[in-house]
Amino acid sequence: MDMGRESRWEKDAMTVEIVFALVTAVALAAAVFAVALTLALAFDISGSVRKGVLMGGALLGATAGMWRLVRVLRRFDEQRRMGR
Repeated sequence: MDMGRESRWEKDAMTVEIVFALVTAVALAAAVFAVALTLALAFDISGSVRKGVLMGGALLGATAGMWRLVRVLRRFDEQRRMGR
């Protein structure tokens, strides 16, 4: 067997891991943004402060989502290289 080629099982495992990473990243980003939205609604913030809170929540959510995506995929790559 050619060592440079991946088996069908390995390709399927990568696909599943990529989808898992994307779904959990989106869920985490949405949860972080939901916290910011809840705070804005709970404290009845309005105007530019509300916009700032929501933009901050969106930025933190995007950052958390990207962190999760990279973390999951790097962990999978490390385990794959170790042969697990």
